[in-house]
Amino acid sequence: MESNKLFYYFLSIVLGGTIAGCNGHQETGQQKEQQELSASAPHPNVEETPTLTGNLLAGKKVYEDYCLTCHQSNGGGVPNLNPPLKGTAYVLGDKERLIGIVLKGSNEGLEINGETFDNAMPPHNFLSDEAIAQVLSYVRTSFGNQTDTIRVNEVKTVRAKLK
Repeated sequence: MESNKLFYYFLSIVLGGTIAGCNGHQETGQQKEQQELSASAPHPNVEETPTLTGNLLAGKKVYEDYCLTCHQSNGGGVPNLNPPLKGTAYVLGDKERLIGIVLKGSNEGLEINGETFDNAMPPHNFLSDEAIAQVLSYVRTSFGNQTDTIRVNEVKTVRAKLK
């Protein structure tokens, strides 16, 4: 498993460098294809932060500071109060919904695997776009979760929609 992460890390560096050179410029067909390949592969990088270790460590720190108390060190949550973060559609599914929950919070009960979680989550819109991308990338690749990361530009887009 570690070798898969390393492979995707190097793949994302190679593709990311090509794509990063296009920021603010019109993309060619080949550049769009490379970006789509990079976006669909489960790569460890978060846009604008080049190292896997740095991003995940930064995301873990944000998690420990703001999420751990409710969602626990193993991402298992607290029965009937705070939902688990491992293996759930809320974490592994729609990125915009997940980013929106972090930005707006949630006052509605969530049903996961037949269990309802009623504790309100406060908004964390005071966190920077980069911090949100890092913590959500950490969550989406930790606790047994293995899905793609969240990019800073995805957080910026959702934040702009919510204003």
